[in-house]
Amino acid sequence: MQNLEEKQMVTRVFCCQQDADRITIYRMDAHTGALAVEGQYELPDGPAPLAVDPQGRWLVVGLRRRPGLATLRLDTARGLGEVISAIELPVDPCYVSTDRAGRYALTAYYGAGRCAVHRIGEDGALAQEAVQWIETAPHAHCIRTDPSNRYAYLPHTVPANQILQFAFDAASGRLTPLPQPKAPVQPEAGPRHYCYHPSLDRVYVSNEDSSTVSSYALDAGTGQLELMQTLSTLPEGFTGKNSCAQIHMSPNGRWLFVSNRGHDSLAVFGVAGDTGLITAAGHRPTEPTPRVFGMEPSGRFLYTAGLGSDRLAAYALDDATGQLDEIATYALGRNPMWVLALAMGGAE
Repeated sequence: MQNLEEKQMVTRVFCCQQDADRITIYRMDAHTGALAVEGQYELPDGPAPLAVDPQGRWLVVGLRRRPGLATLRLDTARGLGEVISAIELPVDPCYVSTDRAGRYALTAYYGAGRCAVHRIGEDGALAQEAVQWIETAPHAHCIRTDPSNRYAYLPHTVPANQILQFAFDAASGRLTPLPQPKAPVQPEAGPRHYCYHPSLDRVYVSNEDSSTVSSYALDAGTGQLELMQTLSTLPEGFTGKNSCAQIHMSPNGRWLFVSNRGHDSLAVFGVAGDTGLITAAGHRPTEPTPRVFGMEPSGRFLYTAGLGSDRLAAYALDDATGQLDEIATYALGRNPMWVLALAMGGAE
């Protein structure tokens, strides 16, 4: 019998459609990046943000119509299995992540201006009572622990226009403000989402309100973020309305992507391997209003959902140039809220 280690990995793309109460599961062709629908997983109450357990055992799903969190078992044969747990929340989460050990779910709350931490059991079950609720400010948007699992950051768009800095206790799950509780932010920038460099102590932030991207140096000893540079995500001469949404980096750390809503594009930036500084490298036109997108683990293919078209677009990345070449587009459904690509063990 074939051992799990000997089985080929299968890459699946999970797309949440909040208004349809479902997660569509696509199977990726490993050679071309093309997608085929493998199934649709019905999940009531408006599934939206997604996070994966670091060991690949389950997904954590934020529910927005009837506020809550759920954990779903990952199934190598069909993508998703049973609901492990579901808890109610007083307000709806706009972002969810797990800490680097998979023991805690961290959530941000845009409308309520909060963040929270919930314990995840060894069986994937969420604790109903939170470890911690923290009141912050309106428009809290994203929270993730850093690769060392010692720090976490919470950006807020305008009017708060801030990034809160926390120490994270991996044993208790508690967040504590750093001695300098806020990172430097440019006026009216509106920091929204961020990502970490895979090998350098660098953090990259998409600024929703100013249509810019900022790079920060992360002091590994203190957790303090130092602003290094801020660049526009728009081409010179563009005068229309625009706001930025998500930000993702290629797994090898060479390319950074930010979605433009209005210009309807992905802004592409090259990343210097020694300093982590970024350089504008062009734009890829996308489906209208590209709020959410994601890269698959090999870094060869990228998928973006158009809020304005209810379609999912697939692109192949040229790692030498950063160019994104369109593969195909797929009908998706109303209000796409998340795109997450995972490599999963399983026989072809």
